[in-house]
Amino acid sequence: MRKILVTLLTVLSIASVQATEPTKSAVEQRIQPVGQVYLAGAEPEKAAEPTGPKSAEQVYQQACIACHGTGVLDAPKKGDAAAWAPRVAQGMDVLLKHAINGFNAMPPKGTCMACSDDEIKAAIEFMSKG
Repeated sequence: MRKILVTLLTVLSIASVQATEPTKSAVEQRIQPVGQVYLAGAEPEKAAEPTGPKSAEQVYQQACIACHGTGVLDAPKKGDAAAWAPRVAQGMDVLLKHAINGFNAMPPKGTCMACSDDEIKAAIEFMSKG
């Protein structure tokens, strides 16, 4: 009886270890890279290209609202005339240059790399006028 019990417990232990052991494909999936790194001067095989005309509101909702909706890192909020006034006073060319190339905490194109320059300009006008 004791031998049967020991054999049964051994078989159950081995079965439970095998049941919880991850498969090769599960391990490979779990350790996949989450992104890619490009060195200076190296271009990705296919850069983001404009996907079609978006309205100013679509660009704002897609890329701008995270900062310009909350005012994070001193980003002027949409429709806040007082916050936008000193920026608008610099002229649209300066605003557009800063938006496209990035300025202070703002990343280039506000992370909307698929947006055209005209779409970025329309989003600036949308945010600064309310």
